[in-house]
Amino acid sequence: MKNSTIRLIVILATLCITGITITQLYWVRRAFDLKEAEFERTVTAALYNVAQEIYEVNNTPSPSNNPVKQVSTNYFVVMVNSEVNARLLEFLLRTEFEKRNIVADFEYGIYDCTNEKMAYGNYVPLKSKQKNIASSFPKWSTHGYYFGVQFPNREAHIINQMGIWSFSSVVLLLVIVFFAYTLFVILKQKRLSEVQKDFINNMTHEFKTPISTIAVSTEVLKNPTIIQHPERLLNYATIIEKENLRLKQQVERVLQMARLDKEDVGLKKENVEIQQLVQDAIRNTTVALNEKKGKVNEVFEAGELGIQADKLHITNVLANLLDNAVKYCKDEPEITIRTSRHEKGVMVEVQDNGIGISSEHHKRVFQKFYRVPTGNIHDVKGFGLGLSYVKTIIEAHGGSITLQSEPGKGSLFRFYLPV
Repeated sequence: MKNSTIRLIVILATLCITGITITQLYWVRRAFDLKEAEFERTVTAALYNVAQEIYEVNNTPSPSNNPVKQVSTNYFVVMVNSEVNARLLEFLLRTEFEKRNIVADFEYGIYDCTNEKMAYGNYVPLKSKQKNIASSFPKWSTHGYYFGVQFPNREAHIINQMGIWSFSSVVLLLVIVFFAYTLFVILKQKRLSEVQKDFINNMTHEFKTPISTIAVSTEVLKNPTIIQHPERLLNYATIIEKENLRLKQQVERVLQMARLDKEDVGLKKENVEIQQLVQDAIRNTTVALNEKKGKVNEVFEAGELGIQADKLHITNVLANLLDNAVKYCKDEPEITIRTSRHEKGVMVEVQDNGIGISSEHHKRVFQKFYRVPTGNIHDVKGFGLGLSYVKTIIEAHGGSITLQSEPGKGSLFRFYLPV
């Protein structure tokens, strides 16, 4: 699928989801406002009935205007101008609220206008039906009272009453999450497809070069007169041998990663000395080092420390790091390998004076097939498998690996292996 097609699909899908979300939010808000207005009307009607019943109990004429006043969104006051019995008031409030399906907890207070003080107050957990009334109440002989009712959980009560709107919002949220996950999978698969395509192109080029060199060398060797020039014969035979070894190493590396893909690392652990493994890896890199006139400094602070490890794989890990240190150095490579004891294991550091790696590539260099972009310069060959292999083997041993590097200042790979 073309990049432009994927981009168009993503944009259209995002616009659709955004439009649906905005529409949902608008209607949810409208529904909430309607439920809020309905709640306020219902509470006002309930409190009005409570006030009328108190007037009847006290034989007090009801006022001509509405005694109920809404002070804020969740606070109402009711003027009664007569003696108020707290037990009776709470009973009337419970009855009226339950009659109108108002099951929100509330608190009420009775205010003495004459003495300008709160005469009584109580919190009523209506949902739990728990009685929470004091056993005795103050006696009020003077007149001039009002009571207030507050709903601390008003928003939660209104949301509970919205029903289908809450359900549809949850469904929409699940759709958005599913869309985001699908988009993530599509982009990830596209990225993997591009990486694999680059790998195939790179592998084709890597195989084509030694094959062409071998083909040219064999054509020269087929010439009968080559026997008369033994030095040329030896030279071309050496070229074929080197290119054949190069092909073998490339094939082995690809097959190695294919086995690791199937989680078939197949470690064969044995007692080995880390110092011996380092020296073996250095010997395997001698030819590449000599070609660039490089050198390796060995610092064995760990001494002859024995560990349980796969000798072949750990040697390959060190060889990969050394190989990268040589390949990615423009001048004469100077590599330092340091081993040291660390907690219950050994720490191995491989430091070089190469071109370095910028911070944005530090994590991705350990991904399979990933190679740090170099523009149109392709002077360093490889498949982008080396560091992925290194990380896989180190972690299979129960260890970890880190990278410290800056462009132009070389790289420091540090890995830990448990004893």
